[in-house]
Amino acid sequence: QVQLVESGGGLVQAGGSLRLSCVASGRTFSDYAMGWFRQAPGKEREFIAVIRWSGRTYYADSVKGRFTISRDNAKSTMYLQMNSLKPEDTAVYYCAADLSYTKLPRAPDYWGQGTQVTVSS
Repeated sequence: QVQLVESGGGLVQAGGSLRLSCVASGRTFSDYAMGWFRQAPGKEREFIAVIRWSGRTYYADSVKGRFTISRDNAKSTMYLQMNSLKPEDTAVYYCAADLSYTKLPRAPDYWGQGTQVTVSS
């Protein structure tokens, strides 16, 4: 089992920045692809970004150029740097883990509990 704990959410004005963190425990962190999803009220959960153990990344078009995913394998921690935030970025943000880099965007095996991000206009 992998346990995931997100932090760093909050309230920010449009155009501002936030950095989310996700700390993993339970298994060897570097074995896993890690990723971020979000879910806005009344909408389905949406894939945002994934990062392989090697640092290879892939982003959804909705955040490309504004969000940056990264990881520190020594700290078992993944990050999401969010810049130029928009009101439509308001959502609960979830971190996720899976052994497969290609499977994670569709159906990761492990989820965190989520952290709220609210962007005011």
